[in-house]
Amino acid sequence: MSAEQLAELSDLFVVAAVLLYVFAMVGFAMELAFGRFRPGKAEAIVKQPVTVGAAGGTAGSDAVPLPDAGAPPLGAARAGTVALGLAWLGWAANLAAIVTRGLAVDRWPWGNMYEFVVAICFAAVSAFLGTQLRQNVRFLGAFVMVTAALGLGLAVKVFYTAAGPVVPALDSYWIAIHVSAAIISSGLLTLAGVSGVLYLLRGDGLSRLPAREDLERVAHRAIVFAFPLWTFAVIAGALWADRAWGRYWGWDPKEVWSFITWVAYAAYLHARVTAGWRGRSATIVQLVAFGCLLFNLIGVNIFITGLHSYADV
Repeated sequence: MSAEQLAELSDLFVVAAVLLYVFAMVGFAMELAFGRFRPGKAEAIVKQPVTVGAAGGTAGSDAVPLPDAGAPPLGAARAGTVALGLAWLGWAANLAAIVTRGLAVDRWPWGNMYEFVVAICFAAVSAFLGTQLRQNVRFLGAFVMVTAALGLGLAVKVFYTAAGPVVPALDSYWIAIHVSAAIISSGLLTLAGVSGVLYLLRGDGLSRLPAREDLERVAHRAIVFAFPLWTFAVIAGALWADRAWGRYWGWDPKEVWSFITWVAYAAYLHARVTAGWRGRSATIVQLVAFGCLLFNLIGVNIFITGLHSYADV
C-alpha cells in the first residue's frame, strides 16, 4: 500500500472514530438520563419525622435513607453497555488512524497540530477506558465522548495538514520522548478537566449528574498520574531544546506556558496536601490549570509566534 493510500486510510479512520464516539455519546447519555438514579452520599440521607414511643407522644426526627429509584429500565442498561463497546471501537479506529498516519509519513505521527490533536483525543479516551477497567466511571462516558468527537472534528476542519515531512527541528528521536509524554499527560488532564467542569455544573440538590465526590476523586487521581509525566515532558523539552538550539531555556512562548501549566497543577496538588483544599475551591484551581493547558496546547501555536510555531494552520 502506497503512502498516499495509507494517508487516505488514516483520514477515513479519523472519520470513523468521530462517528463511533458520537454514537457512544448518545448511548451513555441515554443510560445517564433513563437509568437508575444514584444520589451522592450527602443526598442519600434525608430527615423525616418519626414518632417516638406510644406513651411518650413526642415526635422527633431521624435520618432515613432516601428510597432507591428502582431497577434501571432494560433499554437504558443495554444502551450503556452498547455505548461502552462503541467507545472501544472508536478507540481502536482512533489508534488505527494514528498508526496508518505514521506509516504514511514514515515518522512519529505527531509533528503538527492535526496529528497532535488526534493523538490527544486518543489519549483522553484511553484515560477514560483505562479508568473504567478499574472502577465504574461510565457516568463520565457521554462527556468524554463528546469532548473527543469535538476534538477530532476540530482537527479535521481547522488543523488538518496533508501527510508529509516535518520541519528539521522536529526530525529527532526526541519527538518520541518529549511529545509522547506531553500527549499522555494531556489526555489524563483532559479527563480531569471534564470531571471538574461537571463538578461546577452539578447543583447541590438531587441530580442525574455524577456525585460531586466521585467527580473530584476521578479528577484528583488523573492529575496525580499526569503531573509527573508533564514534569518529565517539560524536562525532556529542555534537553531537546539544548540539542536543537544550543540552550535549555530561552523564554519561548511554548516554554513559558508549559512552565505556567506546571506551576498551576503544582499549586492544585500543593493546596490539597498542605492546606487541605477540597471541593469547589480545589476544582476551580484545577480548572484554571486546565485552561493554561489548553492555551499552551492550542492557543500558543495559533496566536503567538515563536520557535514552536510549526502548527501548519
